[in-house]
Amino acid sequence: MRNRARKNYVIYVLMLLLFGGLIYVAIEEGDRFSHYAINAHNVAQGDPFSLFLQFIQDNIHHPLSTLLIQIIAVLVMVRLFGYLFSLIGQPGVIGEIVAGIVLGPSVLGFFFPDAFHFLFPAHSLTNLELLSQVGLILFMFVIGMELDFSVLKNKINETLVISHAGILVPFFLGILSSYWVYEEYAADQTPFLPFALFIGISMSITAFPVLARIIQERNMTKTPLGTLTIASAANDDVTAWCLLAVVIAISKAGSFASALYSVGLAVVYIAVMFLVVRPFLKKVGEVYANREVINKTFVAFILLILIISSCLTEIIGIHALFGAFMAGVVMPSNLGFRKVMMEKVEDISLVFFLPLFFAFTGLRTEIGLINSPELWMVCLLLVTVAVAGKLGGCAIAARLVGESWKDSLTIGTLMNTRGLMELVALNIGYEMGVLPPSIFVILVIMALVTTFMTTPLLHLVEHIFVRREEKLSLKHKLIFCFGRPESGRVLLSIYSLLFGKQLRKNHLIAAHYTVGTDLNPLNAEHYASESFALLNQQAVKLNIQVDNHYRVTDKLVQEIIHFVRKEHPDMLLLGAGSHYRTDMPGTPGAILWLTLFRDKIDDIMEQVKCPVAVFVNRQYREGAMVSFVLGGMIDAFLFSYLEKMLQNGHSIRLFLFDTDDEEFRGCIDDLQARYPGQMIIVWFEGVEDLVTKEKDGLLIMSHLSYTKLSEDEAVIRELSSLLVIRRNKNAGDKNEGLEN
Repeated sequence: MRNRARKNYVIYVLMLLLFGGLIYVAIEEGDRFSHYAINAHNVAQGDPFSLFLQFIQDNIHHPLSTLLIQIIAVLVMVRLFGYLFSLIGQPGVIGEIVAGIVLGPSVLGFFFPDAFHFLFPAHSLTNLELLSQVGLILFMFVIGMELDFSVLKNKINETLVISHAGILVPFFLGILSSYWVYEEYAADQTPFLPFALFIGISMSITAFPVLARIIQERNMTKTPLGTLTIASAANDDVTAWCLLAVVIAISKAGSFASALYSVGLAVVYIAVMFLVVRPFLKKVGEVYANREVINKTFVAFILLILIISSCLTEIIGIHALFGAFMAGVVMPSNLGFRKVMMEKVEDISLVFFLPLFFAFTGLRTEIGLINSPELWMVCLLLVTVAVAGKLGGCAIAARLVGESWKDSLTIGTLMNTRGLMELVALNIGYEMGVLPPSIFVILVIMALVTTFMTTPLLHLVEHIFVRREEKLSLKHKLIFCFGRPESGRVLLSIYSLLFGKQLRKNHLIAAHYTVGTDLNPLNAEHYASESFALLNQQAVKLNIQVDNHYRVTDKLVQEIIHFVRKEHPDMLLLGAGSHYRTDMPGTPGAILWLTLFRDKIDDIMEQVKCPVAVFVNRQYREGAMVSFVLGGMIDAFLFSYLEKMLQNGHSIRLFLFDTDDEEFRGCIDDLQARYPGQMIIVWFEGVEDLVTKEKDGLLIMSHLSYTKLSEDEAVIRELSSLLVIRRNKNAGDKNEGLEN
């Protein structure tokens, strides 16, 4: 092998020498043509380093290099601002939009004009605009695919009233407000009709993607309120985009009569998409429904339909984005198919293309154009009209269809979110010359303000109505977190065992988390439904009301700790699977639970103050023997659970150790006297005495007792199911300090 390698090296060196020499000779012979170069005008002059610098400068200003530098700057700024705004509880899209404005003439161009003109020279903006338009086409395709018509059907009556009130009221107020704006700021650029229509439509749009993500982040996806809001927003989206198509047609045609041709073609187009293309794609989707992988040919076919649809709507005068949206709407409803297609398209459109659109919008947004008190008054007027029309219209409509004032205001606040969808419509109006630069800037500010105010307004609504929910807060609040669906059902049974009939008087919250990020709202709803199915069946069987709390997160432990601190429960119950080990390396005597949360239960127990119970399931069966392990008055807090079980007629076995305390013996004797025949007393000296024949039973003990007994790991593994309870954490309690 070594000889063969040496031979290859020798061949390589000889080849370099032979052909290198031949090339040198050929170039030397080429000097005979040097006299022709005297007449050439493009021969570079100067020393080698200067020529190199000129070469680098020419490369930097090449259109492709300029575009790539712009993309790098945009992606870095968008990620940075998206992260910063998420820290203050705002949707990342707000930070991304602000990043675009910062890169534009309002900030970068104002403070660092040389850097701005280097980064965004005027001749390069066409390339950036075309790329951003391609990204928007892909994004609108995803928005169309995210639309769930089954949600619309289930809530059709309420959503029609709420969504269309959220369009008609602000649309009317927008047209009305244009009377005070048009003559002074737009009369010399565009006729009144298209201007008034674009002001009206800009007031009417709801940002469905932003709204859906806010609902998901606030754990409202499975609630009736969340479902109603998503359905209303989806209905609003469909209606608003159809209305926008009509407005564009009218604006391009110049009059309503001339626009009827474009509107007629649009109606024909929509009919063909729903009556011809959608059934065809449904049959094609059924073929691919059971395949794990969708091949590249089929993806190319779907993208071809997208491009053809966008091209047709652009040609008939209602913008390519509407065609992309409709292409997404008519895609096969099979969840697996849509999931695969969205995964292929969504990431590249959201992460790569949309930031370019934000940057391009920012380049058009020059806040310095609002340079007079009158213009700022116009800005205030349009923001007020937008909020009053959308929030007020949707809230009143929701109240009229029977929702409470709290839910009505929540719906109105969420529907008032405009975000990215508003920017899309505004850019269309700007490109068509309907919106003057100053009014465009004002409407961009309106889009930012109405989106930014959503989260604070939601907190305000909750704060105002919190007193009306005091009855609920008077109940004991119990939270349990589970992983597998079966675990949720079992944990609810454990709570039923601990609290008996009194459990119905408590406020129960079941928490389940999907570890990950950027989960599509439709998929999140599907996962949540599956996860809570068995739990909800058990709740109906026990006649207990359980609130489901679902969230997608990439920081599981921090999420649980934050939720528990926010809710202030009277107990937290965690499922810990069936395995664990003791003595965490580097921390003598610590307990390391191996669970759904890996080794993180210790972190949770350390950082929450409420009582925490950890259930280790080893073939536990409801109705099997329940045993308590008590080690003196240090475990006296377990008496309350013990007595409740005795009151409910359970037979209990007591394993007692370290019982020299006369007070403790007196408590045990008292229980025996009050519940004769229900308790079996076992005095034991070692953990091996806890191993029983009943492997389907339950052993309940304090966290402190478990810490002492778990030193013999081999025996601990043989025990039946365990419920380890740590009482309320209190730094001032010496006993509690020992326990923790």
